Amino acid sequence: MKIIVPMAGRGSRLRPHTLTVPKPLIPIAGKPIVHRLVEDIAGVINQDIEEIAFIIHRDFGKQVEVELVEIAEKLGAKGTIYYQEQPLGTAHAIMSAKESMTGPIVVAYADTLFRADFTLDTEADSVIWVKQVDDPSAFGVVQLNGQNQIVDFVEKPKEFVSDLAIIGIYYFKSGETLRNELQYLLDNNVVKGGEYQLTDGLENMKEKGLKFVPGKVDEWMDCGNKNVTVETNTRMLGFLHNDGEHLVDYDVKTENSTIIPPCYIGKDVILINATVGPNVSLGKGCHVINSTIKNSLIQTHSHIKNASLDNAMIGNHASFDGNFTSISIGDYSVLE
Repeated sequence: MKIIVPMAGRGSRLRPHTLTVPKPLIPIAGKPIVHRLVEDIAGVINQDIEEIAFIIHRDFGKQVEVELVEIAEKLGAKGTIYYQEQPLGTAHAIMSAKESMTGPIVVAYADTLFRADFTLDTEADSVIWVKQVDDPSAFGVVQLNGQNQIVDFVEKPKEFVSDLAIIGIYYFKSGETLRNELQYLLDNNVVKGGEYQLTDGLENMKEKGLKFVPGKVDEWMDCGNKNVTVETNTRMLGFLHNDGEHLVDYDVKTENSTIIPPCYIGKDVILINATVGPNVSLGKGCHVINSTIKNSLIQTHSHIKNASLDNAMIGNHASFDGNFTSISIGDYSVLE
């Protein structure tokens, strides 16, 4: 099994955090989004992962490439880096990794997380991960027949046809089949809005009689902007806490401080006269002094004092001193 991960751009909706770190590498509960994503996919497919192919922009830099390869290697897989030279749509991005599209593959966009307990139907030609939603008009949805097979893809339906939203993760029994269909789009300039779309390839495959079935996830978490990323961090901390995962490093130094779970607290964190939690992630090397923090995501090596933070997101190596609350400051920022 191979996993293809289009990572798109840095993510303008999550600035200033993505000015220095691509969105898929922002940590959720102490682990980069893309790392959690591929781990969760591995848990669902329950098969050995041969390769993880990451599709990135060249300006991500060599250090990011090293980190991505390390993520793959931690799962026992080969890590491969591909570049999408121009942002020409989902099908174009996936085809940037066409050399890796052989055998069974999973395609997963790197700005979403999920929790699921379904068994992958490896006999189907394709499994599309979906989540039941309250407002399907905001999403692309799948329509099913009586045999639980997907018979139609509908983008943002104005009238109700289904409440099963596509979350951006797909299994294909044959990577070669998908590659051929997407190559057809590129060769024949089949575009919508100036872009080559994966859904056009899926539609062609369905019309040829290939069997598509849904894989229904229990939870779907977005990392699109600051507020939803903080919310996703909160939800993930809750799941991990309930799973019994140890989230607070054993070497955290505390003085007159309280930790209210669930929290993730990394190595070399110092808490002095602080109350941290619930629902807080503190990356390694952070110092928190004379402060209260809840429902917040703080990355690494940041220093926070005299603060009362709620629904805050702070980057790496930042310094914050003040009475602000719902803030969002990026790497190496100073707010005093």
